Amino acid sequence: MLSHLRAAIERGEYAIGDKLPSEAELCRTLEVSRPVLREALRALQTMGLTVSRTGKGTFVVANAVEDPTFGDYAASDLLEVRRHIEIPVAGYAAQRRTPENLDHLAHLLDRMERETDTTAWVAMDTLFHLAVAEAAQNPVFRRVIEEIRDALARQSAFLNELGGRREQSNREHRAIVEALTDGSEHDAVEAMAHHLDRVETTLTDIVRPARTGAAAPPGP
Repeated sequence: MLSHLRAAIERGEYAIGDKLPSEAELCRTLEVSRPVLREALRALQTMGLTVSRTGKGTFVVANAVEDPTFGDYAASDLLEVRRHIEIPVAGYAAQRRTPENLDHLAHLLDRMERETDTTAWVAMDTLFHLAVAEAAQNPVFRRVIEEIRDALARQSAFLNELGGRREQSNREHRAIVEALTDGSEHDAVEAMAHHLDRVETTLTDIVRPARTGAAAPPGP
């Protein structure tokens, strides 16, 4: 569904400035439900290929994906800040976490691993990163994560819908919690860095076909 619409835009079937067909027409043509279509349309907007104008429809504004935007922030800007904040925060959390912090993180992680609803999982994903910041015992760190919380949720939903990240992310979160439980600053820093590396890799895999013109699926 999404790949079909994206390819049509990239090939120029829908040129910059063109209005996409109505939701009803696209549902009929592509034989998909309205919720599936709307998910694809949201993804096109996140990729920066389209904009939705209330009462007018969805319009093409670009024919290649450059840098997805999550809320107020470009993906590259968000990732740069996350690396500078969340990696050292994980190290501090390993040194300073309390039993209550560990209990909260373990409970969140257990719920995330059982959760099947994407929206609920995404909400808990942002809570997980807030909880790691809280475990560092510095309220400024939590405030920074609060500031980007909406962007984190949008990014998380995007990566789950297009990159199938949920199970992999759960494993990465588990490694972070294990490092905090062990009190290992080194392992916590490594686990968070690996987590953010995988986020970047998935984003790159989603964007790459538009940049290279290749039709091949992302690599493992």
